[in-house]
Amino acid sequence: MERSFEQYFRQNHLPHLWCPGCGNGIAMKAIVQAVEKKGWSQDNTVIVSGIGCSSRASGYMDFDTLHTAHGRAIPFATGIKLANPDLNVIVITGDGDCTAIGGNHFIHGCRRNVDLTVIMFNNNIYGMTGGQASPTTPVGAKATTAPYGSVDRTFDACKLAEAAGATYVARSTAFHVQHMTNMIADGLDNKGFSFIEAMVQCPTAFGRKNRMGSPADMLKWMRDYAVMKAAWDKLPEEKREDKFPIGCLYSSQAIDYDAAYDQVIERAGGADK
Repeated sequence: MERSFEQYFRQNHLPHLWCPGCGNGIAMKAIVQAVEKKGWSQDNTVIVSGIGCSSRASGYMDFDTLHTAHGRAIPFATGIKLANPDLNVIVITGDGDCTAIGGNHFIHGCRRNVDLTVIMFNNNIYGMTGGQASPTTPVGAKATTAPYGSVDRTFDACKLAEAAGATYVARSTAFHVQHMTNMIADGLDNKGFSFIEAMVQCPTAFGRKNRMGSPADMLKWMRDYAVMKAAWDKLPEEKREDKFPIGCLYSSQAIDYDAAYDQVIERAGGADK
């Protein structure tokens, strides 16, 4: 019997090409379940992705989809939203795609508060191109470009999004499946720039290099080191070491970019009369 979420996938493009045990499929399913939860029409929803393991997701999803240039998913999505503000626009990106080559677009998408929902699949590595260190690779973790451990300080993409002006910021993991779905669904509700960091396991590039065990072991690591935001706020600083908060990390209200742009058009129209 067909399950309800299967209608959102291009069955002729499956099975996917992600490595066995990869967490990207979990995050992709969470997105379609969030769309289903909101009752969004496939015909009125656009999925935009950049380049990388995560960004292959758009090819499997049965919506109007756009697979764009490396790091450029957010400006493409911004153009779609401005051209037709009635569309629901979701961006799927990776930690390298979003915070490295796409970092400037990410910052200014947040700053403008464009009405997009951006889901960043964070596997802490460049998985598709050979396992190089990414901006989210933890200090001390190994990669092909950091065989003795990375010395680069790690980006906290959620803190970056909040500081840049995003109005909804959340984090979840591939272990916390229903929680991830709920965080994405809440982001879809937000009128403005929503950013959800989806922590996903990469057993092939990151896990193997850092001796993290099987994909199941990597999921258990997420279970043991992720802390719900309410509990995190009560933790003393010394007990936060090596752990990270999940949940809605920030939420605020501000005019979104297409509404602000409409006001400019109205002012310009009035000036011409």
